[in-house]
Amino acid sequence: MPLSEHEQRLLEQIERALYAEDPKFASTVRGGRMRKPTRRRRVQGVALFVLGVVMLVTGIALTSLNQANLFLLISGGGFLLMLGGAVLAVTSVGGGAGAQAETTGADAEADKNRFTGRMEERFRRRFEQE
Repeated sequence: MPLSEHEQRLLEQIERALYAEDPKFASTVRGGRMRKPTRRRRVQGVALFVLGVVMLVTGIALTSLNQANLFLLISGGGFLLMLGGAVLAVTSVGGGAGAQAETTGADAEADKNRFTGRMEERFRRRFEQE
């Protein structure tokens, strides 16, 4: 159920007051944008994944030598490396030097206004067509 205009104005006032009162908390609660992982992270993730596959296959090959403990250790480690590599390649959590700088309250407000403006425009077009 969409908010009425009055409720939207009240919500915007509360958000502005929160940014003015505690901008650090407000930017933390605001939530981050989904960013594309950097090329370096993707390469590192793929390298870890490939190393994990090699370890997994090596561990499986050791089963023929009746080395059960070594099989579990190497294969389990390989699986964990594969999982970690895939996560590293796909996500951008905790980005390093290339991470997006924190936005100030004014920047966040301008970004929000752009978003709400687009949403309002879409809403108007939808109802004008009916």
